[in-house]
Amino acid sequence: MTGISKTYGGTLACDDVDLTVRAGEVHALLGENGAGKSTLMRVLSGDVTDHHGTVAIEGRPTRFGSPHDAQRAGIAMIPQELDLVPGLSIAANIFLGRELRTRAGIIDVRRMNRETGDLLARTGITLDPKRHVGELRTGEQQLVAIAKALALDAKVLIMDEPTSALSPAEVTRMFAVITELRAAGAGIVYISHRMEEISRIADRATVLRNGRVAAAFATADLTVAQVTEALVGRPVQALFRTEHGSTGRELLRLTDFALRPRRTRPGRREPDGVSLSVRAGEIVGLGGLLGSGRTELLETLFGAGTPGRRHGELRVRDRVVRPRRPRQAMRLGMALVPEDRRISGLALSHSIRANTVLSIVDRIAVGGYVPRKRETGAVRRVVDELKIKIGGLGDAANTLSGGNQQKIVLGRALLTEPSLLLLDEPTRGVDVGAKAEIYQLLREAAGRGIGILLASSEPAELVGLCDRVVVLHDGRSVRELDTRDAGEAELLAAAMGEGRTAAAVGGES
Repeated sequence: MTGISKTYGGTLACDDVDLTVRAGEVHALLGENGAGKSTLMRVLSGDVTDHHGTVAIEGRPTRFGSPHDAQRAGIAMIPQELDLVPGLSIAANIFLGRELRTRAGIIDVRRMNRETGDLLARTGITLDPKRHVGELRTGEQQLVAIAKALALDAKVLIMDEPTSALSPAEVTRMFAVITELRAAGAGIVYISHRMEEISRIADRATVLRNGRVAAAFATADLTVAQVTEALVGRPVQALFRTEHGSTGRELLRLTDFALRPRRTRPGRREPDGVSLSVRAGEIVGLGGLLGSGRTELLETLFGAGTPGRRHGELRVRDRVVRPRRPRQAMRLGMALVPEDRRISGLALSHSIRANTVLSIVDRIAVGGYVPRKRETGAVRRVVDELKIKIGGLGDAANTLSGGNQQKIVLGRALLTEPSLLLLDEPTRGVDVGAKAEIYQLLREAAGRGIGILLASSEPAELVGLCDRVVVLHDGRSVRELDTRDAGEAELLAAAMGEGRTAAAVGGES
């Protein structure tokens, strides 16, 4: 790619960008949210056609008129925001638009299911190709998207945050797939905000900042600090706090908490014996592998999970409760930031203003009418406090970068003035600069006495940010770690079941 430039309105998203990807290499493309990475890759994948500059595949200049043109030229993309159809099966999603057919011209479902099974096996997961994608967890959907790209047998594969919802075990398997692709001569553009992955998997890296190439280097012997400084243009100190804060009264206690669903939903791991506690001013982490039940636990606590009978005990501020709807949980002082901001967190086509105040409309309304002055004041407070980069309050939420979308969801939760904040992968797909800002916001919230229960697939995040980490396995709490004494190795060992004890969690471990 040579001299790529693209303007949206008056904003220059890419400014004279050069990028070269060689056969058999992994080229990391780095940058903060809004740096121009997505626009550059949309040009390469044929999604953006009205750009300046040239694209050459195997030395031959070409101009894509559509994503289909790019695919025929050997370009495949795994987008960060998954483009799967929930109502179709895994196999139908993988072959969507290029269905296999029999000699009679009928769609060959049996062959598609068979080939899908083989592709899924390459990614290290065991799923029924006939299952609907809507039944899968986010991490499983991510693996299906990877399998879909592999089915194209591409010369150049673009992977945008491919590990954002994967556990360490799934990441290791995906890296093995990347090694196979490199050996076969594919070139891979690897976009990630996880700095530890870059030196592990990439050969070279290009850093974008404000739409331009800020740095380009080989990744051998490169430190995380050097990459981070290139990303944000200034030295970045440690993202995490160094001391545990003081805590107050107990806000949440679960004792052998379990859910027996009225109807089993495939792919879900409902709570099946969870014991833990969260105090005011404390950040408690939820660890565990993909499918351990972290998301299901948070949804159930917030009254948004699977209907069914609850067993064990759930106490909020020493009162036994059973919230069955989000509104009940909100009245108890809870707020939830869901795992998938685009599906569960935002109404993307609606304005930033509407998305931000959605949680407090009843508070600011007067006689059934929401005064624009009150509404704008609340939104401005969130935008200023969370340092959200926007054009105008009336802009649609889908015009924001991933990090700024995540801040909108977090800000909306904080507007409810919760005493207990439930966070599911709060920094998924967020760049290192936005991560640092979110971590600071969470520390400030804990400092104000808010209790935080945070689920994350990143061990460094759990160990660095949380006071304690409760590890889940098959829907059960199996270990509690004090992060002053335990590190990432101990957390990973507990998540994988090594050295698991039957000691109760929720108190001293």
